[in-house]
Order: sequence, then C-alpha cells, then structure tokens
Amino acid sequence: MAELIPVNIVIADRSYRLKIQAADEEVVRKTAALINDKINEFRGSLAGKDMQDYVAMVLLWFATEKTNSGIDAVKWNEAAAGLTAIEKAMEKALAETEKSILPDSI
Repeated sequence: MAELIPVNIVIADRSYRLKIQAADEEVVRKTAALINDKINEFRGSLAGKDMQDYVAMVLLWFATEKTNSGIDAVKWNEAAAGLTAIEKAMEKALAETEKSILPDSI
C-alpha cells in the first residue's frame, strides 16, 4: 500500500493539512484551485454576506455539474462500491500470494 504524504491545501482562505497518496496530489491540488477559482468567480458576480455563502454556492455548482455531466449520485455510489470490492479482492489475493511464497518459519 502506498505511503501517505502530508500536503497543505488552502480553500476559502483556510489552510487544511491533509495526508494523501502521492499519486493523488496533483488531482487534489487542481481540485482545490478550481474550488478557489469558483469562489472568486461567485464573489465577483453574486452578493454574499460571508465566505460560507460562496463556499455553499461552489458546493451547489459541483453537485449540479456532476448531475449535468450524466453522473448521478446512485451511479457514483455504485461505482465506488464496486471499486472498493475490487480493492478488497486484490488485497486478499495479494495476502494469499504472500503466504504461499513466504515460509512460515521466517
């Protein structure tokens, strides 16, 4: 299993320290940048009271984008469940392979 790396992500003027897989770093950073870009876009075009208003609008935008792109929540959850099942099966197969390769008396 890949080791987690620490990253600092800033969203809506707040810093968040996350531990993620190195392979996911680029996607996480690009997503955070997109969120911040959308916050700035909404700041310039909508009257809001505070940052929470803009974050809520970005959240609504993301949810709408997923729905409009043809990926509804049910399909998304089914896909995630399927990937989780595949991951567990692979981990089990790997563990069984390691048991058969390595002698018990090491």
